[in-house]
Parts: sequence; structure tokens; C-alpha cells
Amino acid sequence: MFDTYRNAVVTGATSGIGRSTVLALRKRGLTVYAVGRNEEQLKELAQTEGVIAIQADVRDTDKIASALQNVEVDILVNNAGILSTRALFHEIDPADIDAMIDVNLKAPMHLTRSLLPGMVARKRGHLLYIGSSGGQAPYPNMGAYGPSKAGLSLFCDNLRCDLLGTSIRVTEVVPGRVQTDLYRSALAGNAASALYDGYRAIQPDNISSIIASAIELPVFVDVARIEVFPTDQATGGGTMVKFES
Repeated sequence: MFDTYRNAVVTGATSGIGRSTVLALRKRGLTVYAVGRNEEQLKELAQTEGVIAIQADVRDTDKIASALQNVEVDILVNNAGILSTRALFHEIDPADIDAMIDVNLKAPMHLTRSLLPGMVARKRGHLLYIGSSGGQAPYPNMGAYGPSKAGLSLFCDNLRCDLLGTSIRVTEVVPGRVQTDLYRSALAGNAASALYDGYRAIQPDNISSIIASAIELPVFVDVARIEVFPTDQATGGGTMVKFES
């Protein structure tokens, strides 16, 4: 249970880390506003008492802000993100560059800008961002995705500077390989399954547990950045090995 916070917003809420985070925060007594595009999955999620669905593309800041205009938002979990393709940069579709920058960097910045003034006025709030190990180190075929996540990471650092004295916390969670649908949009056919079959990848519930734990700490304690890797993945690169018992 959270003593300080009452209302949370989670983007990318219909699957993976987002869905798991919605349920984890609701379990701890928060009213959770779940933002996502998939109408059917949102309806299913909203059957949970205390979960309120907002159907919107994360880039539509005005629509999301309108749905939240009478809500005192205490927690914003910027989870929505895309890896629209994995390709050599000189072969990438320019539209994919725009999509990843728009969703992974610009959208969380704009949503933060929309909700932050209320938090500052109340001197109460926690901003959380799902980054990526791809934003901390270079990976092949990640020439647009990596910079979008690196920009998000630096944005978090800048926010902490601007928010000193407001009692608002800023946390970036930086995972390695998590078993979600992220790669399914970037890899054709069943290629994404090759990243997980036989490997011990992080599960969405592991990340949502970390998010909840960071929020549960006293308000004078801010987990600024936490990197989370599978035990079988080297933290300095993309290499991951299969575990043999």
C-alpha cells in the first residue's frame, strides 16, 4: 500500500511490462489509468476494479490529458515504446526513424510536460520511465532505437535537476532482454521466438515488481536509475547464453 500516492497513469498498458505494472499498482491500492491502443485488451483490463481505461495513442497528448483533466496524477509510468524495425541504419525506412523518436522520446516528454505542473504545485509525484540497455550501449541494427532511449535517459537526468526541491522523484528502469512483444514488430515471422527459446529472459512481472518497490520507498529516497539484466546476459553487450543445469 502507498501512503502518499493515490492515482497512477501507465502507458502501453495492454501487454507486457505495462499490463503487469497496472495490475501490480492496483494490487497495492492505487487507482490506475491504463493508456493503450488495443480496445479489446483495454476492456479486459478495465474489468479489474480500480482500473480505468483510456484508449489513445501515446502520441496523442491532448486526448490523454483531456481524460485526466480532473485527476490528481501522482505517478506516471512512461512504458509505451516501439522497436519498429531492426536494420542497418543506411537501410532503415525514414518513417521508422520518426516513429521510434516520436513514441520512445517525444511522447513521454510531452506527456510529462502536460502532467508535471500539477505534481509540482502539489509537491507530490513520481515519474518513471522504461528505458533500455540499448540506450546505454551500442548494438547493431539499433541506430534509431538506441538514440531514442539514450535521449530518454538524459531527459531523466535533466528532470532531476529541474525538480530539486519539489519532492518529485524520477526513476529510469533500464532492462536488458525482457520477454515481451517488442521484437515481434521488428522481426519477421517467428524470428522473435529465437531470442527467447531456451533462454532465461526477464519476465514483465519482474520489472513491475521493481517499479512498485521503487515507488514504495520513502519519498525522500529516489531510485534514480536501475539496470536489470538476465543473469545469463552480459551487461556490456547483447550476448546472452542458454542456461544448462
